[in-house]
Amino acid sequence: MAEILKGAPVAEAIREKNIKAVEELKNQGIHPTLAIIRVGESPDDIAYENSILKACEMVGVLVEKTLLDENVDQKKFEESLISLNQNPKIHGILMFMPLPKHLDGEEARRILDPKKDVDGLTDASLAGVFTNKRTGFPPCTAQGVMETLKYYGVELKGKKVAVIGRSLVIGRPVAMMLMHENATVVNCHTGTVDVPAITREADVLIAAAGKLGSVNSTFVNPNQVVIDVGINWDEENKCIAGDVDRNEVEPIVKALSPVPGGIGTVTTAVLVSHVIEAANEQGRK
Repeated sequence: MAEILKGAPVAEAIREKNIKAVEELKNQGIHPTLAIIRVGESPDDIAYENSILKACEMVGVLVEKTLLDENVDQKKFEESLISLNQNPKIHGILMFMPLPKHLDGEEARRILDPKKDVDGLTDASLAGVFTNKRTGFPPCTAQGVMETLKYYGVELKGKKVAVIGRSLVIGRPVAMMLMHENATVVNCHTGTVDVPAITREADVLIAAAGKLGSVNSTFVNPNQVVIDVGINWDEENKCIAGDVDRNEVEPIVKALSPVPGGIGTVTTAVLVSHVIEAANEQGRK
């Protein structure tokens, strides 16, 4: 039976570091502040926002919210975002994506200041991930995967890693981050032929396709560590579930991160740490 790689202890370790970092910044007169810009009242956005508010409060990070009507026009939205870019009291900006269809999300990503892009949305942030240089911040979920692997002592150097999914939010950036740790990475996607044949050979499997229960027993091996990044709504069981069919996979593999209670918990802690890092960098200038 697999070891369960829970996210709570990973998030707590990050949180302890965050508390100390916030105290040090406040002693210098710097109060780390996150700005949330949200359009409309999506229940998913609000639920995530509430988890972020709680996480920030626990470590002493301030939060300012810019809440816009779901019918806000492009000009008003851009003015709000530019205002946050230019506000020296704001160190990090979390822009809820995707935006409503009438708004230009690509233009919003272009406008967002990479120095305040704590969720890794801008091209500059993603370029930093690919070149292994510090421009902006990596996507929080991708870094959450890396933090979890590190916390549980999963060796990456020289290991075979399979990543299922190639999104800019998780699949491609986490593949790059794994390669920076000297892992040999195969990035599987919808165009890949015989994905199970590839993933069965991996020492570590990252499931990030966003498809409920798509990773079953045919994808895994007994010595494998499996990280489930999927967040899906299981209508049959009326619950949140991952990309991994846990009933099939857990009895086989060496270790498995759960959904819920896994990477999602770490992702929020990582976001808060990015705000603190941004405050530190901006405060030194």
